[in-house]
Amino acid sequence: MKSKDFISVADLSRKDFQHILDKSIEMKRDGSGPVLQGKTLGMIFEKPSLRTRVSFEVGMYQLGGNAIYISKDEIGLGEREPISDVAQVLSRYVDLIMARVFSHATVKELAEYATVPVINGLSDLEHPCQAVADILTVYEKKGKLENVTVAYVGDGNNVASSLFLVCALCGANFRFASPEGYEMRESILQNGNRLGAKFMTAKTAEEVVDGADVVYTDVWTSMGQEDEIEQRRKDFVHFQITPKLLARAKNDAILMHPMPVHYGEEFSEELTDCPQSVLIDQAENRLHVQKAIIAELAGETGW
Repeated sequence: MKSKDFISVADLSRKDFQHILDKSIEMKRDGSGPVLQGKTLGMIFEKPSLRTRVSFEVGMYQLGGNAIYISKDEIGLGEREPISDVAQVLSRYVDLIMARVFSHATVKELAEYATVPVINGLSDLEHPCQAVADILTVYEKKGKLENVTVAYVGDGNNVASSLFLVCALCGANFRFASPEGYEMRESILQNGNRLGAKFMTAKTAEEVVDGADVVYTDVWTSMGQEDEIEQRRKDFVHFQITPKLLARAKNDAILMHPMPVHYGEEFSEELTDCPQSVLIDQAENRLHVQKAIIAELAGETGW
């Protein structure tokens, strides 16, 4: 990798990405063995999570190591003590750090001062582990990634940003539609262009979903945005995934979402238990992808 950390999808070269994908497939198929015996992952959580916590914790266990959960109240990043001190102290105790935080600046500062690898478990800018797990799921269902068309409908948030970047790395087409004012950040678009992104934007959900192989959405309101919930429900009303909208995609299109889902908002109620949904496969693949990333950053495998 270009650095000791995994903070952004843009940290990966195409070769790095392919290695992670291949290693994830191998670990899912064959298991992993105790390659990280005696090693410890420190997990910092400013935001609670089901999938992130359990997949990292179980992943370390399956790799033969240990994981320690550190809550927001226990650590108080930048409040109880400086982020730089936390990073340096944890580096003396653990072999890797995973951080699920509100601000991307926090995970970047952790990486700056830590002497062990730091993994972005989620920030307001990116969700890189989720995106790699998503693209593994697409590969499993479609048998290829080059020129597969991924239609993202909804908020240009951290999930959309990382998915856009990983599509650029693997040669997939990325289409994006959001209400005005909810577009992806310019810095993400610039990184995507640098990676050779095949990118299309549109003003309506129908335009991007037409003929797509993958239809993807996420929550309208993320943690920390609760005071915006009513306004967002109004703004996103025409960007809900419904059976009618999904029918505009290819007949064998898959439906994706990082979970948790709010049925009645980003998904209509009729899509509960939709046969085209691969949401549970996405959630499982977080485990396999993160194991591959952890093993690489801990120095136990080669790119």
